[in-house]
Amino acid sequence: MENQDMEKNCNKLMLTAIYQNAQTALQSLDNIMSSVKCDALASEIANQEGEYNIISQECEIIAKSEEIDIKDNNMFEKIKLWSSIKLSTISDKSTSHIAEMLLIGTFMGVINCLKSQSDFAGADEEVTNLLSKLLRLEEKNIESLKTYL
Repeated sequence: MENQDMEKNCNKLMLTAIYQNAQTALQSLDNIMSSVKCDALASEIANQEGEYNIISQECEIIAKSEEIDIKDNNMFEKIKLWSSIKLSTISDKSTSHIAEMLLIGTFMGVINCLKSQSDFAGADEEVTNLLSKLLRLEEKNIESLKTYL
């Protein structure tokens, strides 16, 4: 019974980490979109939003099926992210600056994925596969965003 409790706890913690990672990405992309002047970058952001939404939905489905309550980022974190993006784009709305901001956020997402892999290694295969999917998405986004620097 202890192993099941440990696995469920790892699942909950990993699902929460995945969900919060995807939600942070979605909020960042949404907050930055109004500053984007480059059509190609705007299209890239729209594609990324779609993929993060899919991960978020898959996370919610797994959590619901396992009767796990995953938490979104708290309001303070959301306000902090919004204000940081707005302050950073007040003076520089260039495509390269926006790409740099997105890259920094995406690198943070990769770091969070790698930490979650290590910290919650007891999670089941379905959850770890979703984390791997998110990590691959983050890595793909880094490669795509490099072209806008």
